[in-house]
Amino acid sequence: MQSISPRHILILVATAAMAAVLAIAIQSSWADGASGGYGGSMTGHDMGGGPSQSQGQIPNQLKKDIATARLALAPYATDLDAAKAAGYSRQITPMMPDMGYHYMDPSVTGFDLRRPPILVYERHDGTNQLAAAEWVFPSKPAKAPLPGAKYGSFPAACHYEDGTFVAQKREKACAPATASGSAFTFWHPDLVTLHLWLWYPNPDGLFNSTNPLIAPFNRG
Repeated sequence: MQSISPRHILILVATAAMAAVLAIAIQSSWADGASGGYGGSMTGHDMGGGPSQSQGQIPNQLKKDIATARLALAPYATDLDAAKAAGYSRQITPMMPDMGYHYMDPSVTGFDLRRPPILVYERHDGTNQLAAAEWVFPSKPAKAPLPGAKYGSFPAACHYEDGTFVAQKREKACAPATASGSAFTFWHPDLVTLHLWLWYPNPDGLFNSTNPLIAPFNRG
C-alpha cells in the first residue's frame, strides 16, 4: 500500500477543518435568520446581530417564503445581464462594504416576495453573484411581511447615473450631476430596509443588513 507523506496528512487535516468551519457558518446563518437584529450604522445602512436560533425554530411559513423567493430569482443568481433585462437595470450604489452592489427595478411598488425592488450582487474578476434581495418602505410596516423580519434603514439621498449617491434630506438640494459629470437620476426620503440573504450564508442573521462573509468582495 502506498504510504502517505506528513505533508499530505497536513493538507487533508486542513481541508477537513475548513469544511467544518464553512458548514458551521452556513448552519449558523440559516439558524440566526429569524432573529438577527439591528443597531448602529455603517455606510448608510443600520446593522447589528441578534441571539441565535436553532434551524428547527425557523417558522414553517418563512421556510416556504425563502423557497418561493429563491425559485423566482433563480434566473438571476449568476446572471446580472438577465436581471438587467428583466428590469433591474438601475445601479443605485457602488460596492457597499459587507453588502454589495445594489440594482433596482424602478417599476416595482409594494411588497412582492417574488419581485423585490432591489437585488444585491457581489462581484469578483468580472463575475457577478446574487447574494440578497432587498425591500424598502417609507416607514416600518405595521405587520411584518416576513415572519421574524428585522429592519435596517437608509438615509434620504440623491442618486446618480454611475451608481453613486449622496445623503441629502431635500431633493431640491441635489446637484444636477456629480463632479465627474454623472447625471442625477432620483432622490428618495429616509427609508426602512429589509434584507433577505437568499443566495449567500450570513452568520449575523438572514435579515441582517450587512454580512461579514462578503468582506472578500469589498474591493469589487
